[in-house]
Amino acid sequence: MRERINMVLPGSTIQTIDRLARPGQRSRFIDNAVRHYARNCSTEALRSQLELTAVRDRDLDGEITADWFAADQHIWQQSDEPTPG
Repeated sequence: MRERINMVLPGSTIQTIDRLARPGQRSRFIDNAVRHYARNCSTEALRSQLELTAVRDRDLDGEITADWFAADQHIWQQSDEPTPG
């Protein structure tokens, strides 16, 4: 089901739409843009992206700490060795 609405947009926005949408496809372009925005920029979408990222990166801090610890240990072991000379 489709509904007709009237919108007031800045001229620069209309120019952008006309530049990016094929002739006769303004409504489809705007519909796709709004759906894209809702999927990617809504509060729910951002929360979902943060949750996915947190799960994906949950072990990252431990890995980074282990890498730095290993590098730090290597430096300290080198400083404990007697210098030739």
